[in-house]
Amino acid sequence: MVGILRLSLWAASQSRGGESRTASPGSADNQIGYHTRMPRRYFVFFTLLVSALTLAAACPQDTFEEEAGRLAELLRWRTGSVVADIGAGDGEMTLLLAERVGPTGRVFSTEIDSEKLTRLEKLAAERKNITALKAGSNETNLPPACCDSILVRRVYHHFPKPALIGASLLASLKPGGRLAIIDFAPREWLPDVKEDVPRDRGGHGIAPEIAIAELTAAGFQLASRHDNWPNGDYCLIFRKPGP
Repeated sequence: MVGILRLSLWAASQSRGGESRTASPGSADNQIGYHTRMPRRYFVFFTLLVSALTLAAACPQDTFEEEAGRLAELLRWRTGSVVADIGAGDGEMTLLLAERVGPTGRVFSTEIDSEKLTRLEKLAAERKNITALKAGSNETNLPPACCDSILVRRVYHHFPKPALIGASLLASLKPGGRLAIIDFAPREWLPDVKEDVPRDRGGHGIAPEIAIAELTAAGFQLASRHDNWPNGDYCLIFRKPGP
């Protein structure tokens, strides 16, 4: 990403340099400027290229199946497990969870966005082991002690009040249940989050150390940390105290 930013700055400087002064046709200055400075059409090309590369870097790749395979072991998904997908988006991970827990299991799929929730409700109508729920900004809206495990993928940094959501996540798990937080450290090229999140976030994202501190303060125990997660993310596995 640093390379992309450097390329963008270089292209801009070359374009500005080409227009910083004028020289008479055929002069030495004119010849030097022609060969060493970037014509406007090349500047436009480089600008479009940088924009495309920036967009590609900001958007995660489709790694749902790979992540589900790793999470199945970390969260101990089994046939008949009850799990939750918090901030499920369009339901890609929800469908994989539904396959893992089977017809005797249950997937609670939550979303705060109304359009995405409608999509999840359609999935729930098609899959009998999926329940779609309207999420809250500070609470899961899950039944108490209902889940064997909960997944929060690229959502935790959006919660405005960590203490409240931490308490709600803890209450939603069975004793000994597990919580997976998949997120990323602040990325300067991403826009600021819309929610009024704590200032210690440092931008769009959250440092793993902050997430660990907040969730252990809520009563969770850190079970494992995985920094080699797809898309440059990290994965934190927590456990609710109990048998």
